[in-house]
Amino acid sequence: MSNLYALSATEAARLIRDGVISSEQLVEACLARIGEVDGRIEAWAFLDPEHALEQARAADEWRLGGQPLGPLHGIPVGLKDIIDTADMPTENGSPLHAGRTPSRDAPVVSMLRGAGAIILGKTVTTEFAGASPNKTRNPHNPAHTPGGSSSGSAAAVAAGMVPLALGSQTGGSTIRPASFCGVYGF
Repeated sequence: MSNLYALSATEAARLIRDGVISSEQLVEACLARIGEVDGRIEAWAFLDPEHALEQARAADEWRLGGQPLGPLHGIPVGLKDIIDTADMPTENGSPLHAGRTPSRDAPVVSMLRGAGAIILGKTVTTEFAGASPNKTRNPHNPAHTPGGSSSGSAAAVAAGMVPLALGSQTGGSTIRPASFCGVYGF
């Protein structure tokens, strides 16, 4: 299949479950897409391609072993850079937290992992999820804002870099960027 990066999370989960594609193939497609478009959009605050591929390979081995699959099994997910993860930095979009790596996952990350999701990386947020603009640009028109504060999450999904991303909602912080970037946010 071509353009795996363009699959919705639902479509990708079905294809992985049915053995039509592997999680590793999907993650590779997303990483290639990120390499192709993120230089002009700048949606990612942190990305560890090798770690993402390790997670994908483990998900594929799990599926091939006949183990029960969660609803997000093998699906790459982006996380807004305010959501704690034990295996990657959470810097809250601020130089004050540069290099901060939490000791444990936020509950939502534990739930995502339990559902089989692959945590691809951290998406750009406005500093401390506030109102200050950041470097991320709208994938449909880089001269326009993607909105905030979950700007990286919305831009990454809209540009086909990842089928699903988490943001946070405070005063429109999820629905505004989703609307500006032409994707669903709730």
